[in-house]
Formats: sequence, structure tokens, C-alpha cells
Amino acid sequence: MRLSDYLDKGVSLGRDAPCLTMGDDTRSYGEVYDRTMTIAGALQRTGIDTGDRVAVLSANDPMALMCVFGISRAGAVWCPINPRNEADENRQLFDLFGCRLLFFQSAFADLVARIRDQLPALQWLVCIDGDVPGAVSFEQWLADNSGELDPRRRPADGLAMIAGTGGTTGTPKGVRLTEENMMVSTATALMSYPFGDRPRYLALAPLTHSAGVLTFPILSLGGHVVVMPAPDIGKFLSLIEHHGITHAFLPPTVIYGVLDHPDLDSTDLTSLRCLWYGAAPMSPTRLEEALARIGPVLGQLFGQTEAPNMIAVLSPAEHFRDDGSIATERLASAGRPTPLTTVAIMDDRGTVLGRGERGEIVVRGPLVMPGYHENPDATAEVSTFGWHHTGDIGYLDDDNYLFVVDRAKDMIITGGFNVYSAEVEQALLTHPAVKESAVVGLPDDKWGERVTAAVQLRPNHVVSGEELIAFVKERLGSVKAPKQIQIWDDLPRSKVGKVLKTEVRSTMQLPSPSKGTTP
Repeated sequence: MRLSDYLDKGVSLGRDAPCLTMGDDTRSYGEVYDRTMTIAGALQRTGIDTGDRVAVLSANDPMALMCVFGISRAGAVWCPINPRNEADENRQLFDLFGCRLLFFQSAFADLVARIRDQLPALQWLVCIDGDVPGAVSFEQWLADNSGELDPRRRPADGLAMIAGTGGTTGTPKGVRLTEENMMVSTATALMSYPFGDRPRYLALAPLTHSAGVLTFPILSLGGHVVVMPAPDIGKFLSLIEHHGITHAFLPPTVIYGVLDHPDLDSTDLTSLRCLWYGAAPMSPTRLEEALARIGPVLGQLFGQTEAPNMIAVLSPAEHFRDDGSIATERLASAGRPTPLTTVAIMDDRGTVLGRGERGEIVVRGPLVMPGYHENPDATAEVSTFGWHHTGDIGYLDDDNYLFVVDRAKDMIITGGFNVYSAEVEQALLTHPAVKESAVVGLPDDKWGERVTAAVQLRPNHVVSGEELIAFVKERLGSVKAPKQIQIWDDLPRSKVGKVLKTEVRSTMQLPSPSKGTTP
């Protein structure tokens, strides 16, 4: 299936049904279908050929999503560009992808202007929401390139999109994702979570990431997608009540914000059937709070760009035991491997390990990308021994639940012992004063590395570093307990909200810490 086929499936269930809404503007399935057909025809008339790469640089916007389906329908390849990236990172991605045309919002005109002259392959700039010097307006571009669509065009090897990996660890890579990859991700979502007829999905998280891919199962069921142009937790809660929202996706840090919001307990959330969470580990303590206050609707997804979203899932029902009590023993897990993807735990020599043994999480199956764009060395490295290597350390328990204990690069070796930073972070998060933590290893003459933590506190809470060290030591022992803790006002984050441990590590290595206090 092409990406546009998910929209077409929804159209077949009724052209007059609401499809995309932002604010007071709602487009029906028929209107969205017609607009994507026009976009596809204009792309072909412009000169975009089968397999050409077309980029979309936009915050959450229904028009940007329509461009995605138009790109697919034209036989081109969608290249999502994260507007939160630095200009140089986006320049590298454009150059790597070889994009010939860019759809962009006027809010990012300055970013486009800074990199435009360095991208010889980029021939056309189309602004989707206004007039920008050096670009053609969307409506003018459509009018200038009106014509018939050739529906037979399709990229070689069924390529659907190329997604950037983010450049926090070096030069960004392009992940080649096929129509089959996206179909497996969509099918797995449909078989793993509760949906029903015409679900209503609220998109607060960026549509350039998981939140965008999750629109595909919604649209295939004739569902209604409500788009938020900017994050706002209070507005998010009011929109759930106003539209009777059934599905949404939030990273854990935003769910913590929902739990801390004063309007939560007075908002009617009874329409919710599945609130997906993922992209980072979630505190089991706060997850248990969410199940009690938001409802029995939390559903975890575990994946990565190279195997989108659905390596393992923890459905809403699996958060509970058969007797209805919360299954606290599995709240720290990533769920069970999905039916269409094979998951194993592997050591450095390529040996598959047994239940309970810790090693790298590896996967294979039709969910996994065919490789990185124009990077055979990186593709070979990540697929040694015939498996895709996730870079995560974990284990499978006797009930086949997958537990992710750390990123391989974040493991700390102290005094000859392996300490998984994520385990220490989860212990810190059980303290009622701690909102979030980042645990890193710093050089130490005695221990090799010393376990060190930066901690962000919840509003109106006070605790010392010494108290937190004692708290962790009581739960994990002295080897895993931090030797040093700093209290920070905020932790540094990436474009998608993940804590940047490289920045935490470099800041904590400064002779005089620039933030917080150290015991």
C-alpha cells in the first residue's frame, strides 16, 4: 500500500465524513482527497519524476499532511524535515536526500533562506501558507501546474519515505522506509490496540515523527484527525473533551505535564480508548498514577526510526492483571514483541541469549528498514549477524515481556561492575520530589567511572543531593547509587524532547558546575 492508500481507504467509507481539523477549519474526506489529487498532479507537471525526493518542512498543519499524501500519490518519496533542527543539520539532510522540491511554512522562511544557496539539487520552493520572497505560493503553484495525474508512477523498491535520524551523535543518516515497512507498522497498530469505528485522533506531538505515522491506521478506519499547531497541555485536555477524542500519542515528559496540570481532574476523558506513550522510558510510578487519573487507556509502543513504532507493544489491557489490579511487575517493560517482528537478545559474538539474560536487543522482519540512504557501511554495521541492532540493552522475561535497561552507549562501568543508567534513573523517579533525571558516567581515578546524576525536581518540591543518594542506595545498593547528584532547573533536550546526555555529561565535567548544587 502507498501512503495515500490509507487516506483512500477512509474516503471509501464516506466522502462527507470529517477528516482533518485544526481550530475551526474542518476538511471532509472528499475535500482532502481532491486536494491531494491536485497536489500530486501539480508535482508531476512541475517535473517531479518517479522516486524523486520531496521534502516537507512544517509544524503540525493539515496542509502539510495533505502534501505528504500528494507526494505519495505522485510516485515521489516523502522526506520529513524536523523544524526544530538546527539549520546546518537540515542542510545536511537536504543534501543527503537530494530533495528537488520543498513544501514549507512561512514561519521557516529564514531557515530556508540560510541554506537554500548550498543545495543545488533543490529546484522548487513552495510556501504552503503565504507569500515568501524566492518561493512560489501554494495556490499559485497549483494553478500554474494544473493537469492530469498519472497514477501508475511508483518509486523503485516501493520506497515511501526517507527519515533523518537526528544529528546528536554525528552526521545524520537517512533511513529508507518502504511501503511494506509502513504497512506492517500500520497493520500491527490495528491488531494491537483498541480502535472501533471512526476513531478520533488528537495530534499534539510532531507529525514529522511517530504522531504522523499513527495517522495512517486512524485514516484507514475513516477516523477524524484533530491537529494542534503548537503544544499546549491545557488546550490538549479541552480538545479531548470537545471532540470526544479516542486516541492520542504523547512522550512521557508530556504525560508528566498532563498529570501536573490543574485541569486534569476536572476534564472529561471518558472518550479516550488509547493514549499511546513511547519515544523514551516512562517512570512506572508516574505510569501507575496516569492509569488511576487518566484511565485504563495507556498503551505503550516501542520502536525506532529504522523499525517504526511497533517492535513491541504493551496494550492498555496488559497494564492490568486478570483480576483488574495494576500489573506493576510489567509497567517498566516495553511490552511483548509484535506478531510480525522477531525480537531476540544477542551478545557481542552474535549468540542469541536465553530468557533473563541481558544483551543487545536485535530485531528482524518486514518492519525493519532495508538500509540507510547512500550509506552501505552504516547499513552493514547495523545489520551484522543477519539482525538489525537497535543499540538498546535489554532482556526478555519468562512471559516474553521485553525490558529495555539502557542504551548500549550509556552503560557505566564502575569498579568493574556494569551499571545501567536507565535503572538508576527509574529509581530516582520513584522519589516523590523528582520529575526527571539523567544519569551518566564521569571519569574517576578510583572507580574508572563514577555514577553521576542531574535531577530536575517537580514544582514546589525540595530535596538535597545527599537525600537522593541515600534514597537510591537503599533501593539499588552502593555500587549503583550515584556518587554525585546535581539539582538542575531544567534538563537539556533534543528536538523531540529526549534528554541530551552528551550535554549533561559535558556540563557536569566543568570545573565549576553551572547549574544547581552538588553534595
